[in-house]
Amino acid sequence: MLALAGAAVFTFRSSATAQDLPPPPREAGPVPSGLQTAVFAGGCFWGVEAVFEHVKGVRTVTSGYAGGARADANYRRVASEKTGHAEAVRIVYDPEEVRYGQLLHVFFAVAHDPTQLNRQTPDVGRSYRSAIFPQTPLQRQMARSYIAQLDSAGTFGRKIATKLEQGAFYKAEDVHQDFARKNPRNAYIVRWDKPKVARLKREFPALYTR
Repeated sequence: MLALAGAAVFTFRSSATAQDLPPPPREAGPVPSGLQTAVFAGGCFWGVEAVFEHVKGVRTVTSGYAGGARADANYRRVASEKTGHAEAVRIVYDPEEVRYGQLLHVFFAVAHDPTQLNRQTPDVGRSYRSAIFPQTPLQRQMARSYIAQLDSAGTFGRKIATKLEQGAFYKAEDVHQDFARKNPRNAYIVRWDKPKVARLKREFPALYTR
């Protein structure tokens, strides 16, 4: 996470609302049994974690690293931009309460700006890239389909930068877990992440939970 100096140059996309996006794809067949897992990367994991912690049906959100090797899964190495890791979050959710398609909708609509390539607002580098790490073949199919829908609709005015990737998820250091909840007055949280949670509450009232 970079310092806020000069951060005003970059702004989070706000012209498109969740309602402007095409509806997310629906899973075919019965609801999966038991808790499910999703892994998303959308810039600094503090903000993505903060958003999904407020989504109904989400049981846990863990900040971590995905896309690289276990030996490099620590903040110092990832910040070097030489590991292949992206800052990511692992979401454990109850599909009886929230479906994977709805998580995709939140991810693209409010959790980050999916048109920014290898950056997110003031943070620059591949570790801040937009990526989805599907945990099942169905998740991969749905994510691919939704990205194609978003590009076809042209809602964002720019091509979606989000890529589908593979690789294990590794939990980040304890200091990064629940960072926004524990540090609500942190300048970075106030400037970049609280507005995302506010958008979730405003644009997804049926999904928002305290």
